[in-house]
Amino acid sequence: MAAWPLAAQAQVDLTTLDRDMSGPRSQVLVLGTVHLNAMPAGFNPTALDGLLDKLAAYKPGIITIETESGEECDLAARHPAKYGANYCAPTEAARAATGLDVPAALAAVDQTLKTWPAQATPAQRRRLAALLLASNDVASAYVQWLQLPESERHAGDSLDAALVSVLDKTASRNNENYQIAARLAARLGLQRVYPVDNHTGDHIDVPDIKAFVTSIERAWAAGGAAQKERATHEQALMQGGDLLPLYRYINQPEGLRIAADANVRAALQAKSAEGYPQIWVAGWEIRNLRMVANIRETFRERPGARVLSIVGATHKPWFDGWLGQLQGVDIVDAATALK
Repeated sequence: MAAWPLAAQAQVDLTTLDRDMSGPRSQVLVLGTVHLNAMPAGFNPTALDGLLDKLAAYKPGIITIETESGEECDLAARHPAKYGANYCAPTEAARAATGLDVPAALAAVDQTLKTWPAQATPAQRRRLAALLLASNDVASAYVQWLQLPESERHAGDSLDAALVSVLDKTASRNNENYQIAARLAARLGLQRVYPVDNHTGDHIDVPDIKAFVTSIERAWAAGGAAQKERATHEQALMQGGDLLPLYRYINQPEGLRIAADANVRAALQAKSAEGYPQIWVAGWEIRNLRMVANIRETFRERPGARVLSIVGATHKPWFDGWLGQLQGVDIVDAATALK
């Protein structure tokens, strides 16, 4: 079949539609992160204090994190044949404490936040923390927990001993959703963070999953020499008592380009009779598109919002590229924000 003439493939230019828009533009800072569960033994969260200072200076009003929302978890739970029985962590303990399943808890959280007072009482924070746990949003529950005086961090107001234990243990978990996002949100007086991850589109259905994984790993190994060199330097920076230099390094455009080449270009160029590496790329794109849409939803009703999206560094080029195409949205340079 002959290719269509180039003129027939001309695209409508959408980049100038918002040039003369009325009202404020939204600002989005995408922070590429390492996954803190891979930090070396002895990691102390105070090593993030310098980074938190820089992010606090940006003054985001919305913070998004790389984990699944309660709504997505509920969807997956209703389709176990497609997504498996353990797509998300269970919420039975929070359901027992509150009497609410995930959909009811999500509705209760929304209603509570619509009437949230300027000065919340400890009882209100404990109740909201319990509702958030029932909605499968541990990070936001931890935001509430951190804003309680230590003397008020106890059971009560639907928050029973089992849920208190969950929140106490969260404090020592090496996870950027808690040690960066939740700590920052509490410091800024925000009431929650926003889970935006999505794995419904990269839940790959192939006849031989072992061969699929092997083909992807082979493609990455073939294209990852420069990436391995950078990973070695990242490991050295992880040993420091101040992780701000690490975050400056992993958010550099050149490093992000190398990672994109190693992950996606290498997969696209890999030869596979089944097309497995290319199938992986399709899933990667779907996941990022749905995450970007979820981020956009967090500030749909808030024109001019300042948004911080914290995500694994390999996602950052896709987030910057696609979020930057949205109308009325400007991407904030991470290097400048972390300077």
